[in-house]
Amino acid sequence: MSGWAKKRFWQDATVVQTASGFTVHLDGKALKTPAKADFIVPKRLLADAVATEWQAQGNIVKPDEMPVTRTVNSALDKVGPAHSQVADLVADYAEFDLICYRADTPQALIDLQAEAWDPLVSWSARALLAPLNVSSGLMPVVQPADSLARLRRHVHAMSTFQLAALHDLVALSGSLVIGLAAAKKHLEVEDLWDLSHVDESWQAEQWGDDETAIAEAGLKREAFCCAHSFFDLC
Repeated sequence: MSGWAKKRFWQDATVVQTASGFTVHLDGKALKTPAKADFIVPKRLLADAVATEWQAQGNIVKPDEMPVTRTVNSALDKVGPAHSQVADLVADYAEFDLICYRADTPQALIDLQAEAWDPLVSWSARALLAPLNVSSGLMPVVQPADSLARLRRHVHAMSTFQLAALHDLVALSGSLVIGLAAAKKHLEVEDLWDLSHVDESWQAEQWGDDETAIAEAGLKREAFCCAHSFFDLC
């Protein structure tokens, strides 16, 4: 970020329209990405969200409280220069999607996974035209080539900023289908997060909650919701 310091060094964060989009100025000085690229976003709402994050900072700057700014930086510095490679990386999740790998015991977990994930498998076939195979136990499952190709096209069609958000949605959930369902607002984002953590929830019910795991899951849930909000802003 331009002019980075631990202490706040600006008074006002304002949105400025440019010839190619919108940027944010800190006391009249335009933001830059960590790689020194111009901090330009395509939507006013996205720029407004960035400015709000900067304006909300106290005397000590806390980057963890600026998820929109971080994702814009990632989009501009990492995703943009390697869009095709990042899209391939995200699309590859379809080959080992979380919702396609099921337990073969105990029956309670089998039933729970089926209740949670079967509707998502059906949605993928219906809405994305990408039917997927489901496997039980440790056996790998080979997905239909046509389905993988269609899912890949969905991912490659994303803009740089959408792809940055989708990357986080997919990586955090372990599922390309869940990530696309979030992006396309198939279900509420909190419900989708819960669906991605069926196994963890079941384990917690059997063996009790672990405070460290709860804290980590809370941070990941928040990041998942932030990625969803970012996608909406795009």
